[in-house]
Amino acid sequence: MKINGQDFTLRSWEPDDAASIQKHADNPNIYSFLMDRFPHPYTMEAAIGWVTLMLDQDPFVNFVIEVDGMAVGVIGLELRDDIYRKAPLLGYWLGEDYWGRGIMPQAVKLMVNYAFTNLDIVRIQAGILSNNPKSMRVLEKAGFTKEGILKNGIVKNGVVLDEHIYAVLKS
Repeated sequence: MKINGQDFTLRSWEPDDAASIQKHADNPNIYSFLMDRFPHPYTMEAAIGWVTLMLDQDPFVNFVIEVDGMAVGVIGLELRDDIYRKAPLLGYWLGEDYWGRGIMPQAVKLMVNYAFTNLDIVRIQAGILSNNPKSMRVLEKAGFTKEGILKNGIVKNGVVLDEHIYAVLKS
């Protein structure tokens, strides 16, 4: 599966993506803005494990962000169940060498369009750490609305932070 953006592609996973993903993911400037379940250091073993898991997705909700033939980031949805079954969580990261190029706002828009077209959902939600205003701006550029702030809602790297909740609704 491929979705073309300007200067990048969202695509399905390939077994040989592990080396490039490991190279770009092993960065404290990425880890510092993601959940603790994102490994740090990001080892080759972690990359192989993740890629292997992504090869058999059903439904397909997690894409490689490819630039110049290389896997340099990830965007995906975390499907939830029970009362949250129609409101998945959005997550993403991009290799630091590719920041500031306008890739992420466009990737988020493409992901939202794909999800609302192909999945039985009514909302996509994202939680952003309060020390990550650039990611907040990505979501705002992609049409998300800030719905609230959960004060002292998270702890990252030993620091208590607020979580900013963003969402976009299916029209």
